[in-house]
Amino acid sequence: MAKPRLKRGAKWFFFILAIVLVLLVISLRFKPFTDTKGFQLESQPVLGEETAPVELVAFGDYKCPSCQSFNRSFFPLIQEKLIATGKVKFYFVHHPFLEKDSMKAAEFAEVVYLELGNDVFWQFHHVVYDEQHDGKNKLTLGFLTNTLSGLVSEEETDKVVEAYKSGAGKKSVEADMAYASKNNVPEASTLLVDGERFKGNRLSELNKLVEEATNE
Repeated sequence: MAKPRLKRGAKWFFFILAIVLVLLVISLRFKPFTDTKGFQLESQPVLGEETAPVELVAFGDYKCPSCQSFNRSFFPLIQEKLIATGKVKFYFVHHPFLEKDSMKAAEFAEVVYLELGNDVFWQFHHVVYDEQHDGKNKLTLGFLTNTLSGLVSEEETDKVVEAYKSGAGKKSVEADMAYASKNNVPEASTLLVDGERFKGNRLSELNKLVEEATNE
């Protein structure tokens, strides 16, 4: 008895379905660069020597208490033992997850970086964290503007404020957030050592991970 033959329409249906499934598997296996909205680590605020062998990436929210604690207590140790010694390049990535003020501060800081450069960004970055440690200062536009005006000229401050109001930092912060999401960054201060999450809380533990990454 002859086997029933599939109609031409059915054959095309299964052929197209097979192609769709293959493309779906490929898309899941190899995430496209657009997942991170054009994020480039090399374009982030950075400290350290260009030739440093290991990339240390910090994710932070200016309203996050653990991020504030990290900047106040742990970062100075990293600066002294790992950055200044040429062991790591230290990048900062915005990860505003708490509230609207978090996003506002991230976008404003990003504009500081884009308009005034790396050095001014780091000055501003540390002052904002220092002023947040007691929770008294809200991250209003007025606070951010006054903080910046204590570091640069009135003309430079006005330039940043105007750019911020025009939305200049929005896309860059969205790219940062997409990169954080891709790396499954939790809602807390987080460090990546050459892409591997640091789960300890001591400098000795971090230094060990850095050494292992250097020797790979």
